[in-house]
Amino acid sequence: MDFKNKVVIITGASSGIGATCAVKFAKASAKLVLVGRNVDNLSKTANSCRNFGLHPLIIVADMCKEDDIKKIVDETVKYFGKIDVLVNNAGITMMRDIEGGIEAYDRVMRTNVRGPFLLTDLAMPHLIKTKGNVVNISSILAHRPMAKMTAYCMSKAALDVFTKCAAAEFGPKGVRVNSVNPGPVRTDIFKAAGLDEEANEMLFSTIEKGIPLRKVVSSEDVAEVVLFLASDKACCVTGSCYEIDCGASIQQIKP
Repeated sequence: MDFKNKVVIITGASSGIGATCAVKFAKASAKLVLVGRNVDNLSKTANSCRNFGLHPLIIVADMCKEDDIKKIVDETVKYFGKIDVLVNNAGITMMRDIEGGIEAYDRVMRTNVRGPFLLTDLAMPHLIKTKGNVVNISSILAHRPMAKMTAYCMSKAALDVFTKCAAAEFGPKGVRVNSVNPGPVRTDIFKAAGLDEEANEMLFSTIEKGIPLRKVVSSEDVAEVVLFLASDKACCVTGSCYEIDCGASIQQIKP
């Protein structure tokens, strides 16, 4: 897949799936805009991309802040002159009881739903000009309830519906919108949510034993699907939610 002269914005590019997507797009010759909150980690991602002769634009931004989201679009267009692909990857999870109050819910929804909604809104005039596309990073938890992950599950369900609504609205204008719904991915997201190293390893070990393919998805696996959906090879794909989960969503409860 060739993305030469294509301008690709990736949020949450400082680590995990976002960082891996950045390197994959760099290999495919894309012009990259790397967005995240941690400038040191963004610089590491950018350095990995420079190995392929590229010089990404780094934008430090918080997806909870409207001014920061506006800055992403403004600086991208000022630097590159256009937007071809938007990868809404930035997201957080917080493991909380429903009775734990509204604060965690508000933070998760601002980052995982409101942020992508606003960024897509602001980027859309430029995507219409280029007949570009949007790839949202969702989760299989959009349709699989999980205790203590209520806000996260709700946010990803909302993101999937947003994907389909946006695809219906902007398809006639030549813009495709899809989502990728990974199963458990071996990143630091659960540690960031509060698990220590030992608990994190135990969780993934348990997950692997219960999944049909007996393994968990890697960031590289997810990135390959993202690149496909963003490419011209997926020119007839829009409004779709692609599950990549090693069979986690079809695992059966044994009697």
